[in-house]
Amino acid sequence: DRIKQSQLTSFATQYGLDGMDYQQLHRWSIENQTSFWNSVWDFCEIQGTNGNSILQHEDQFLQSRWFPDAQLNFAENLLRYRDDQVALIGINEAKRREVVTYRELYDRVAKFTAYLLRCGIQEGDRVVGWLPNIPDTVVAMLSTTSLGAIWSSCSPDFGIAGALDRFGQIEPKLLIACKQYNYNGKTFDIESNVHAVCDAIPSIEHVVWQDPTADDDFDRIYQSQSTSLSFQRRAFDHPTYIMYSSGTTGKPKCIVHGAGGTLLQHVKEQQLQLDLTRNDTLFFFTTTGWMMWNWLVSGLSTGCTIILFDGSPLYPRPKSLLKHIDAEQISVFGVGAKYIASLEKFRVKPQQLYQLDSLRTILSTGSPLSHESFEYVYRDFKRDVWLASISGGTDLISSFVLGNPWSPVYKGEIQCAGLGMAVNVFDDTGAPIQDQRGELVCECSFPSKPIGFWRDSGDELYRNAYFSTHKNTWAHGDFAEINSATGGYIIHGRSDAVLNPGGVRIGTAEIYRQVESIEGVQDAICVGQEWQGDTRIILFVVMQEGMEYTEEIASAIRARIRTHATPRHLPSKIIPVSDVPVTRSGKLAELAVRETIHGRTVKNTTALANPESLQAFSNLEQLQS
Repeated sequence: DRIKQSQLTSFATQYGLDGMDYQQLHRWSIENQTSFWNSVWDFCEIQGTNGNSILQHEDQFLQSRWFPDAQLNFAENLLRYRDDQVALIGINEAKRREVVTYRELYDRVAKFTAYLLRCGIQEGDRVVGWLPNIPDTVVAMLSTTSLGAIWSSCSPDFGIAGALDRFGQIEPKLLIACKQYNYNGKTFDIESNVHAVCDAIPSIEHVVWQDPTADDDFDRIYQSQSTSLSFQRRAFDHPTYIMYSSGTTGKPKCIVHGAGGTLLQHVKEQQLQLDLTRNDTLFFFTTTGWMMWNWLVSGLSTGCTIILFDGSPLYPRPKSLLKHIDAEQISVFGVGAKYIASLEKFRVKPQQLYQLDSLRTILSTGSPLSHESFEYVYRDFKRDVWLASISGGTDLISSFVLGNPWSPVYKGEIQCAGLGMAVNVFDDTGAPIQDQRGELVCECSFPSKPIGFWRDSGDELYRNAYFSTHKNTWAHGDFAEINSATGGYIIHGRSDAVLNPGGVRIGTAEIYRQVESIEGVQDAICVGQEWQGDTRIILFVVMQEGMEYTEEIASAIRARIRTHATPRHLPSKIIPVSDVPVTRSGKLAELAVRETIHGRTVKNTTALANPESLQAFSNLEQLQS
């Protein structure tokens, strides 16, 4: 019944495509791109005018322009509901809980917007947040975008250099920052960091402080006289967000996203692909420094309830995050693939601990989800849950491949390419392939492509980032495969981290999948080492607390890889380390390890959550033989 009554079914029926055949609907959305995206505008009731023209320069990906005559306001769309339904629930590991209704959210945004106007914030100014994932951050973003100013944020665990690398490039006029944050049971004071950044960025004229332990600037602003909002509508590609590439190979690139493209892509994914409605409670574990935060808060345009969680997902115990599913009646529970793998490692059996009656969908992203994690979810989480793995990125502030309510879920696969997204897999010659590993590409323009990179004259950085490999085709940098039998997608890892022993391309995800199943291994990272004119595979492993790395462990890893992958996947060396470097959004920093083992400088360690871990990979004797 849920499938028949889904919004995707309603949408397809309007266009005579009511056979619940996703491949047919996807083909229609690509062959009739302008009709499709115009239909999404109407079906999802975008507040604004869409104009007469849908797409200019259709045959030029980089130069294409979507809805050139449209007028809309991003914040107006996220604040369309002003009733007593709960909009935001902010919870953290310290058991603080804050509930904000849609009516209260509108009122707070109106007051904060009035404050920004008093500070002289105008259209095009940059307002930045160095903040945790809490309701105040959402208020600040909505106020900024309501005025046509540009919002950018990073999480408070970024150090001074990391914040400067990002905010320093875009010259903000106003900084909103917290004085302290909690993580893994500890409190971190960052007030001095904030002062240091303000001193280093002369464009900052105002600082707004957020402090949950005392009266802060937000409290004073919320207590001011009530006011109303007036939403000036602007162009479809009016700059709204500045996002940042991970920056592990140099200063992060500043990627500018427009109001219309971001909104249209998010409502398509949430309402059509994931069937999100006003009755849902949506959760995604994210920080304000990851694009999933921007995606999460767009759920406000659907009118659902959004859970904002701040802290460590595994504190004080591995199961701790799961209790909120029952407590808050979460229906869509989004986490990183690594979190699901960790739960299995810790032998957490959610269905034995919690009711989980409200839960209908689990979203997974951040890295490829292993076959074993699929099995774990359906065995130990909930038998009839919809496991929708998704993959995309900051570059498009959305997904290339994700779920849909009609198609079956196959172990190890992402269900489908997103509607309107002409996704394919190319071999080295640029020919499309199926049932083989290759480069994930997109062959046609889409509304949420970046409107540009900050201060990128002539779009040189933009062109080099996506269009230098295949002419007029977006190369995303993922090593992927299409299953011709199911239409599903398998992501094998980042293509810039692909291993090439003997000229054979191997995705690191294929190795991780096997290593994760070995008893006692907590984590692993795999890189290629240049060796005697070829590349050899080096695998580093982190053992669980209390477990020792032994030759028996090494033998078990090799046996597992040889049996379940191929002999070509076997690492030449397996080396124990105490920790592996990850980016602040939790992704393995394979390139940083690769540079370190070759004695090359890692250009930007501020992008890492634990840069000190790189020391363990430097000058290793084991790699000299």
